[in-house]
Amino acid sequence: MPDKDVIKGQIKHVEGHVEEAIGDLTDDPKRKAQGQAKMREGKRQETAGHLKDAIRSATDEIAKS
Repeated sequence: MPDKDVIKGQIKHVEGHVEEAIGDLTDDPKRKAQGQAKMREGKRQETAGHLKDAIRSATDEIAKS
């Protein structure tokens, strides 16, 4: 099962993408920028979750040997 940060990051990324699209549709550069920032934040959180998964997997392998 993936780390909770992977899932939360993916959700945040999608929310940011939606917010950016709304900013485009309403011609609101501030909202568009907020959406882009949220997408980047989501990607960072997702990456952190993947790193946690990799570390957990590596430590499990070490523990088995």
